[in-house]
Amino acid sequence: MKLAMIGFGQAGGKVVDKFVEYDKRQGSGIVRAAVAVNSAKADLMGLEHIPQDQRVLIGQSRVKGHGVGADNELGAEIAEEDIDEVQGAIDSIPVHEVDAFLVVSGLGGGTGSGGAPVLAKHLKRIYTEPVYGLGILPGSDEGGIYTLNAARSFQTFVREVDNLMVFDNDAWRKTGESVQGGYDEINEEIVNRFGVLFGAGEVEQGGEVAESVVDSSEIINTLAGGGVSTVGYASESVESEGGSGGGLLSRLTGGEEDTNLDTAHTTNRITSLVRKAALGRLTLPCEIEGTERALLVMAGPPEHLNRKGIERGRKWIEEQTGSMEVRGGDYPIRGAGKVASVILLSGVTNVPRIKELQQVAIEAQDNIDEIREESNDNLQNLINDDEDELESLF
Repeated sequence: MKLAMIGFGQAGGKVVDKFVEYDKRQGSGIVRAAVAVNSAKADLMGLEHIPQDQRVLIGQSRVKGHGVGADNELGAEIAEEDIDEVQGAIDSIPVHEVDAFLVVSGLGGGTGSGGAPVLAKHLKRIYTEPVYGLGILPGSDEGGIYTLNAARSFQTFVREVDNLMVFDNDAWRKTGESVQGGYDEINEEIVNRFGVLFGAGEVEQGGEVAESVVDSSEIINTLAGGGVSTVGYASESVESEGGSGGGLLSRLTGGEEDTNLDTAHTTNRITSLVRKAALGRLTLPCEIEGTERALLVMAGPPEHLNRKGIERGRKWIEEQTGSMEVRGGDYPIRGAGKVASVILLSGVTNVPRIKELQQVAIEAQDNIDEIREESNDNLQNLINDDEDELESLF
């Protein structure tokens, strides 16, 4: 699947920057174009892989390149005001070559949290290609204002995109690690999962052809209908035979390559990885029962993939989710050192983390309103003398 990726805000820019690096490293061809948008000049300067002419600084007349200070209402305002500058960068994207837009943003900050839904609405108005969102939730220990921002942005972002894929920092943070190290590792996890998902079906000339191809239309159909999505991932190291022979034809005709591997063992590994991916750490923890649509992608050396294992895995997902709309296929990668299972669960609704986020946000909003109401009285009590005997200078 070829994507035009737009990173909005600090977190969004860093994730898209990491996607570009991943794309170069893997040769997956999923990032057709990459744009970074921010109101903080320093954040744009810190990117390494997105081209300089595709970095857009907005809100210069309002915030002078210093960011919006976690004020996502201001972030939304400057995105509206400077949308033409963002469109100027998007105009250089060969849209006829992309399958979809992906707007990436952290939901707890200011610029991305406020601006990403504005951009998504703008893109949907102009283009016929699907517009997806990848929203990153802040950790629960990051503070009330960030939780409030995330709850409000989530509600708006879901409404403005064709589907919102969510990554929850809370589920991935480790105790004792540095802030920078933690975020770098989280960004790597995001890119690995979504990189395999979007990379399936992108076959170069002379590359491996899947037995059951997962192309962009499979992903688009799985994400159709809107709502919220989460992704599961599990992998296991294997010994790859390498080389370039024995592709699709060999697997279909039972060539020598297949005789070297125990088919039952290969099938069992696939079904085990499918279960781990679905029941392990999802990008957004949720109950998978009731999922509307799902897509299974098995990636790895072709000799370690087989149709029987993938079909069993797909059937198991149908049973667990209760959905009959479960697609599946393989993504052969010659020379890969592991087999990976990626599961896209679309239209999830039983998500305790979102309800918890909303409750904390409501409490934060009530607290902020209460403090604002009291602040004027408290200030007057501080500056006025008790007997009101002093007079101001003017």
